[in-house]
Amino acid sequence: MTDRRSFLKSTSAVALAGLPASRLLAADHASPPASTQGADPLRNMVVVNGLGGLDEGYAPPPPGPRVLVSARALAAAKTSGMAALNMTVASGDSFEGAVENIGKFDDFIRAHAADLLKVHTTADILQAKAQKKIGVIYGFQNAAMTGEKAARIDTFADLGVRVIQLTYNPLNQLGGGSIAPGNPGLTEFGREVVARLNARKVMIDLSHSGTQMCLDAARASTRPISINHTGCKAIVDVPRNKTDEELKLVADRGGYIGIYFMMFLAKGRMATADDVVSHIEHAIKVGGEDHVGIGSDYGIVELGEMAGVRAFWANFVRERMANKTAAPGEDPNILPFSEGLIGPNQFRNLYRAMEKRGHKPARIEKVLGQNYMRFAKDVWGS
Repeated sequence: MTDRRSFLKSTSAVALAGLPASRLLAADHASPPASTQGADPLRNMVVVNGLGGLDEGYAPPPPGPRVLVSARALAAAKTSGMAALNMTVASGDSFEGAVENIGKFDDFIRAHAADLLKVHTTADILQAKAQKKIGVIYGFQNAAMTGEKAARIDTFADLGVRVIQLTYNPLNQLGGGSIAPGNPGLTEFGREVVARLNARKVMIDLSHSGTQMCLDAARASTRPISINHTGCKAIVDVPRNKTDEELKLVADRGGYIGIYFMMFLAKGRMATADDVVSHIEHAIKVGGEDHVGIGSDYGIVELGEMAGVRAFWANFVRERMANKTAAPGEDPNILPFSEGLIGPNQFRNLYRAMEKRGHKPARIEKVLGQNYMRFAKDVWGS
């Protein structure tokens, strides 16, 4: 599987292995971005990104040794108004590799405790907001690393993983991803894993699942589930977007729908902030305003020189196409970002785009964080 993490490891930006914690923060002295003018609409809000990053995974990495989070990204995150994000700490099929990655993130967060806080509960997110830190929610974008041992979920939960996506785009031992032929549903082993995730109060995410897989898992779960980074198939019919049936079932069972800021929100062109709002509005129409939020699916830093960004993205998509992990709608010639929602002001700009479309502050606050907090407390129990 080629995802952002494995692609970056294959580039000239070298892997993390052997790098001491004290050197994991790059010597990146770029100034933090300027604040928006006027009153900050996010000042008293708890903004939670249901799935995102800090450094930009769709653009060339900063120069120098490969790092978990650059100083530039930390500075941008702390000016962004965001309190916490679900950050992918593992996504492949290696159990040992997943455990090793968790350890690296733990080391990094300990070394940068003035800026970052590992999240186990909603109280930790509130603490991060109060202390002007960024809460990091550990998540997986695949459950293939369980192998054939559902008990490995216990290990991941004990290590602080709070969100696990059941499949990436292709088929795995739990069921069908969004591009798996034949739309396969949840397997018997997948049902066993769902039961373990429920028992350990770990969020189940169905963002990259196929339709039948999503419906099966939502019905099998005794706790609410999430689709934490998706769009609405009724607006743009691509496999990575969800049908109204999926959205409604997840909402009806108390779950969370995070709308991403990705290329799948428009067809044949770069998406815009208005496209993001349109998908949020449709999801609210289907599932209600108490179940819709955001999961940007990209980072918080400003993009660099655009020719390099375009070349990096094109190479990334072509490698995914060659490995048959790309989803229809990924285009090497169309950048994945939403215009107006790039960089550290993306959440402020989304607030203003929703406000411009007539949404009241109370609803916007739900979308930008309160709905995630409610869902998290329902699943995690605190």
